[in-house]
Amino acid sequence: MCARSEAVELEVLGAEGGEARVPPRPLRLSLLELLGKLVRRDQPTAPRRRTRHNHRFRTFVSCENERRIKANNREYNAQFRYANNYIKTSKYSIITFLPLNLLEQFQRLANFYFLCLLVLQLIPAISSLTPITTAIPLIGVLALTAVKDAYDDFQRHQNDSQVNHRRAKTLRNGKLVEEKWASVQVGDVIRLENDQFVAADILLLSSSEPNGLCYIETAELDGETNLKCRQCLLETAAMGQDDAQLGAFDGEIVCETPNNLLNKFDGTLSWRDQHFSLDNDKILLRGCVLRNTSWCYGVVVFAGKDTKLMQNSGKTKFKRTSIDRLLNFLIIGIVLFLLSMCVFCTVACGVWEWLVGRYFQAYLPWDTLVPAEPASGAIVIALLVFFSYAIVMNTVVPISLYVSVEVIRFAQSFLINWDEKMYYEKTGTAAKARTTTLNEELGQIQYVFSDKTGTLTQNIMTFNKCSIGGLCYGDIVDENTGETIELTDSTEPLDFSDNPEYEPEFKFFDAKLQKAVRRGDRNVYDFFRLLALCHTVMPEQKNGRLEYQAQSPDESALVSAARNFGFVFRERSPNTITIEVMGKTEVYELLCILDFNNVRKRMSVILKKDGEIRLYTKGADNVIYDRLKRSHQEEVRSKTQEHLNKFAGEGLRTLALAWRPLEERGFAEWKRRHQAAALALRDRDERLDAIYEEIETDLILIGVTAIEDKLQDGVPETIANLSMAGIKIWVLTGDKQETAINIGYSCQLLTDDMAEVFVINGVAHDDVDRQLAKCRDSIRVVNTFLPHGAAEAKGSRSETANGGAAARPSPGRAANVKLNAPAVSVVTFRWEHNTLAHDSNEYASGGAAHAPDSHEHGDDSNGFAIVVNGHSLVHCLHPKLEEKFLDVVLHCRSVICCRVTPLQKAMVVELIKKSRKAVTLAIGDGANDVSMIKAAHIGVGISGQEGMQAVLASDYSIAQFRFLQRLLLVHGRWSYYRMCKFLRYFFYKNFAFTVCHFWFAFFCGFSAQTVFDEMFISVYNLFYTSLPVLALGVFEQDVSDATSLQFPKLYAPGHTSQLFNKTEFIKSTLHGCFTSLVLFLIPYGTYKDGLAPDGKILSDHMLLGSVVATILIIDNTTQIALDTTYWTVFNHITIWGSLVSYFVLDYFYNYVIRGPYVGSLTVALTQATFWFTAVLTMMILMVPVVSWRLAWSRRRPTLAERLRARTRWRRAAAAPAPRTPSARRARRSVRSGYAFAHQEGFGRLITSGKIMRRIPHADAALSALASLPGKFHPRASTPPPSPPSASPSASHSASPPSPRAPKQDLDSVDL
Repeated sequence: MCARSEAVELEVLGAEGGEARVPPRPLRLSLLELLGKLVRRDQPTAPRRRTRHNHRFRTFVSCENERRIKANNREYNAQFRYANNYIKTSKYSIITFLPLNLLEQFQRLANFYFLCLLVLQLIPAISSLTPITTAIPLIGVLALTAVKDAYDDFQRHQNDSQVNHRRAKTLRNGKLVEEKWASVQVGDVIRLENDQFVAADILLLSSSEPNGLCYIETAELDGETNLKCRQCLLETAAMGQDDAQLGAFDGEIVCETPNNLLNKFDGTLSWRDQHFSLDNDKILLRGCVLRNTSWCYGVVVFAGKDTKLMQNSGKTKFKRTSIDRLLNFLIIGIVLFLLSMCVFCTVACGVWEWLVGRYFQAYLPWDTLVPAEPASGAIVIALLVFFSYAIVMNTVVPISLYVSVEVIRFAQSFLINWDEKMYYEKTGTAAKARTTTLNEELGQIQYVFSDKTGTLTQNIMTFNKCSIGGLCYGDIVDENTGETIELTDSTEPLDFSDNPEYEPEFKFFDAKLQKAVRRGDRNVYDFFRLLALCHTVMPEQKNGRLEYQAQSPDESALVSAARNFGFVFRERSPNTITIEVMGKTEVYELLCILDFNNVRKRMSVILKKDGEIRLYTKGADNVIYDRLKRSHQEEVRSKTQEHLNKFAGEGLRTLALAWRPLEERGFAEWKRRHQAAALALRDRDERLDAIYEEIETDLILIGVTAIEDKLQDGVPETIANLSMAGIKIWVLTGDKQETAINIGYSCQLLTDDMAEVFVINGVAHDDVDRQLAKCRDSIRVVNTFLPHGAAEAKGSRSETANGGAAARPSPGRAANVKLNAPAVSVVTFRWEHNTLAHDSNEYASGGAAHAPDSHEHGDDSNGFAIVVNGHSLVHCLHPKLEEKFLDVVLHCRSVICCRVTPLQKAMVVELIKKSRKAVTLAIGDGANDVSMIKAAHIGVGISGQEGMQAVLASDYSIAQFRFLQRLLLVHGRWSYYRMCKFLRYFFYKNFAFTVCHFWFAFFCGFSAQTVFDEMFISVYNLFYTSLPVLALGVFEQDVSDATSLQFPKLYAPGHTSQLFNKTEFIKSTLHGCFTSLVLFLIPYGTYKDGLAPDGKILSDHMLLGSVVATILIIDNTTQIALDTTYWTVFNHITIWGSLVSYFVLDYFYNYVIRGPYVGSLTVALTQATFWFTAVLTMMILMVPVVSWRLAWSRRRPTLAERLRARTRWRRAAAAPAPRTPSARRARRSVRSGYAFAHQEGFGRLITSGKIMRRIPHADAALSALASLPGKFHPRASTPPPSPPSASPSASHSASPPSPRAPKQDLDSVDL
């Protein structure tokens, strides 16, 4: 494509200028260069080759490293063959379905094996069975699997069709035409309207907002519902919505090639002999929604599969479960076992024919193909018998196994879809299994990788508590006992209806604050005035109702709280802010906004009213405390510090508020120097920060706010239960470090039980290496001083597994650990390797989990967590540091990776898959999670919003994170348990059936004569034994769903594949071989030379075959009845019905269709010999099985067996559910503000007027928030430490409590 484009250009240039034509480069060279540039994308590119302009085509270079687009010029753009806007996530079409699906299916060894077998059966010389015996099962398997695959792909086609048929308005010849999304092409100019999805990646040209601004919601990309701002070039914004001008727009765009970087775009626009730089702030990505903007126009840059949304989606991968991979291996083993039996029978046949058979040719003549010479004839017969036995004993390779597996998985998927307990009524969304091939893998998950925003949290902030003038508000106190009353759903919130601007959804419960407002408390008034004035929120009148738009949910929550208490932010202009205080309008002159950035951790506004100038500030508490006026408000500061620690201990996000008066002359001088710094060409940001520092001093503390970043319902309980189930939970988020740590504490990923929370935030490779080494050394030091922790931890886990609470070691013991950090309470842990003891596995004993790597699977025994920044993760994933990184993180109970890119998320998942061989699950809700979801063994999307990309790429979708525990601990565990039980029984019955032919070979001269009737062989697995085992695989339960959730340790066997593995397979096959031996020898010994009482001979082949077949069916029925724990109507019908159907079908086939075995079964059933033989055989088969199971269950009962026994026999009430930690447990003080701001704020836009309408109202929200840094020093329970000094020993020195809140630097940890 690129070479062709270059050749066209050269041809035009050569034709007109007479220049020599340059031959195109070889395709192989071009491809190699392209791959090299993809690998070295970040390196500077060589200068572009410049060529002479042409009257038809502007010069362009090969599109290996850039893309050229001309707006409104489809003919020009068509030569590059850019992707159109049609998307396709399906795998098949009507034409390709049959060949591609058959190709996929025959990649399964069993299917290919049976295809070869079918071909052999078509050769009469070697086949003793009709081809129907193989054709029927093979066609059934292929057809059923094809139907299932077609159903899955049809759903994908429906989703694709829904998206492709959305409507978009496109400019054609200066007029707007409505087209399908699929018809939009690169270079088209399209019009978007408010609340409409962006059809493709477009360069913004103009919008309805002043200065070319527009606002988008990126929930489908990153799960965040807060608005983001984009701004077009002022030169293109002048075109407005003039369709004629926009239709004539002929700008040329040169930009980067398609990639998956959501936050990066580089390009240039050439228009009217001018060149303009393009960046990500001028691009609207497909999947975004236009908000608070009436209309906008843009030119399509990337379409369809080239859009960043689809680039992050990746290619649909074919996922297989670990059981599928094991089955493929076992099938190879079974084939080798079959071949070994065939070889043995071949050799034995040759020997028998040479020694005995050649003398019986008068009775058993050799085939005409066989030489008459005895030795040669015996060899030829033996070779033919090899293939004959391969056909006769082909059922040992169970083709019907795959039919049954697909049916069971299909049914289990519907059980997930129909589970009412995973139905979210608020959005009317049910859980959905989007694939039907991975159900049992849900029962073997070892690692869960979760996004944060929109997955763990609702991305909704609520104003919960505050401290004003040393008084705490927000708690409801019982007047009689003085104790704080816990808030519940039944607690009545305060009534704000007397305020005409109140919001019905706002809830606050402490009446003291409302009373203080009504009585005009000065401190309370100053507090809410600051909240109403110090922000960058934009107000908007929508349907006659005042609404706020903020880029950060934190800021929106604070302005909303002030509004509901009567301090209403009305409007802003570049120079004024208007608020309404208890119904009275107040207009403030806005003199300056001291905007937020990641270093300052605060924002300020300077306002003037009635001749008085004030500076209002809000920010991270340690930053504000450092700037308070010395020796002032000592009592207020001390009490506020206590409230700060209390709020932070409850997991709330805190901000400190302060103010100071300014003198007119001093401010004028400061403003002059501020303007000089703002105009500086060098070190502008540093000079501005220094100017801000000058004025933000001697502050007067007003109070603090406490905001709750609302988790989704049930998140802490879900994480606690999954952790107790032995599942490691990693959080991979694009949010900043402080936000991630706060959420980690809120959802119990981080707790005070941990000995240390390591933070890896080095920028350089050596820094990260050194930090990882310190982390590893610290873990080993703790292990050295607490070697006896394992026993306590084991006891703790055992108690927890049975519903008790885990005991915590005393702080005194932990204090013996001499780390470079204060002593803390720890849960002790082990540093042991390869401690798996076969005689003490958890599932067998009901105790704690053991695994080959105890450090990986232990939970409460591990007291460490680690937080890794995205720039550090780049080095951690480098091969040089990969092992050291794994050595640390695998000994941590919790891992949080923050500021990570979508690609890094996928790389982390791949790292664990590759290094630990662990089963992984990724869960998210945005397009930035798609790579992670597709990389994991299981991908789960959080649904609830239409068109969520994570859901479209996922294997399962749920509406809330809390449903994950039911999906895994109930449906996943049941699916794994059912599949394992099904497989054990299936292999048993197949070997019991097939190996009978092998034993019979010793008595038929190894002639490949079958024991059973051909029809019985054909339908044994399809009719006689299929339904009971299907009912077992679909409905079987060892314990109820409530018990599965109550005792998460029941999930542990799936981690080590205890219920089905090579050992269990060998046990099942040996049991089947023993059963076949008994099934054949006892009837054979009974009926050999047997006579009926009336003198009739019973020793005929057909009678023996009927007897063995009947006892086999009875044995199978008894065996599955013993295996069934949970009896349903379906189990009774299928088990007993199959036994009855055997006799009905046998009589129908032999008497109605006139089968060859007519009368054989009737004769057998009328003789007492048959019943005696059947009873004797069943006793020999069943007594050892029942005795072994009873003895094993008494000696070493599994946890499930003990729970079932308790359910049956325990008269007392059932044990309570395991206690999970409260989300409001006291913890270390980790305070953070501005948690959702990822960039500098828009204070300059506000004060310059660029963000304003021509009327003093605004349409969008723009703010920037970030969190508090600080040194993260774990502290002892008492007393509170002083702010840490530079010396490591300073943290241990005794000092009086500081009157201010301690500093916290979460960007690093002193090891």
